Amino acid sequence: MIKINLLPHREEKRKLKKAQFFALLTLGGIAGVAVVLLVGVYNARAISIQNQRNEVLKGAIVVLDKKIEEISSLKQEIEALKARQQAVEDLQGDRNQPVYLMDELVKQTPDGVYLKAFKQEGQKVSINGYAQSQERVSEFLRNLAGASPWLEKPDLIEVHATNLGQGKTAKKVVEFSLVVNIKRPRDKDQDAKDARPGAKQGARPGAKPGANAAANAASAPAPVKP
Repeated sequence: MIKINLLPHREEKRKLKKAQFFALLTLGGIAGVAVVLLVGVYNARAISIQNQRNEVLKGAIVVLDKKIEEISSLKQEIEALKARQQAVEDLQGDRNQPVYLMDELVKQTPDGVYLKAFKQEGQKVSINGYAQSQERVSEFLRNLAGASPWLEKPDLIEVHATNLGQGKTAKKVVEFSLVVNIKRPRDKDQDAKDARPGAKQGARPGAKPGANAAANAASAPAPVKP
């Protein structure tokens, strides 16, 4: 005997499938929301950790800035102490400068040159004197420029002919005035180091010491006969 189902089974199947679809859709939405929440929580935690690291870095930067300021102030204090120490050393060294000056003038003054006056102002020494000829003045300049360890950079200011004495005893001489620098002990020591073999020289190769001073003396006017 054949059984025939006259109930609306197709509509029930459609309703069942529709309910299953909505259930899957709801489950997918819940899963999506859960994933979004998990990702949000993870990102919030990562951001919080990064903010904490940033705060630690900011604190370290502030500490380093303070240390840098302290180091800068220490450097300034060290430079000030070095300047004071150098000033004290210069004062101690300058006390002996008159001795070195007198000794060098005695050594470097050639025959035929008479010094009548000299005056020191700081590191410059003004010298006035007489010479038998301009050649003696040139020799004196060369000695000051190249042969003296304490004197340097002589500069001829004036040279002219004059008479020394009166009447028949008057002699024709050359009167001159020049300026020369006197070195400090530390400058002398530095020049000694630079003069060692292999040390760099500031002057041009082949340049002779005192060449400018000698040229000035050579270009000075010749003595004029009265």
